Amino acid sequence: MLTVYGIKSCDTCRKARKYFAENDIEFTFHDVRDDGLDIQMLERWSVRVDWLQLLNKKSLTWRKIPEVDRNDMSKEKAFSLMIENPTLVKRPVLESSQFMAVGFSEKRFSDFLKKSA
Repeated sequence: MLTVYGIKSCDTCRKARKYFAENDIEFTFHDVRDDGLDIQMLERWSVRVDWLQLLNKKSLTWRKIPEVDRNDMSKEKAFSLMIENPTLVKRPVLESSQFMAVGFSEKRFSDFLKKSA
């Protein structure tokens, strides 16, 4: 089962959800703001993708973090900030037993589906 982690109001999350629905791909949606985000999720994801990929450095929340703190970012510090501010997680995070991705690309996902078919 595919789980899409994101935020309801995120455009990229909406595109991913629409793509999966239109292609009859079963998924569950987990809103990291409403449903929660915890250290276990972040640690599980970081085993499969580099933790830096999970950090949304284009977000307004990121720009509000003092530059001195942004320059000295560690995995532990980033995870702590992401738990406090779920908008710091790059979205969507797509997780299944066969697939893990950060961000959504219709082409990349359709290529994966072709390979796994």
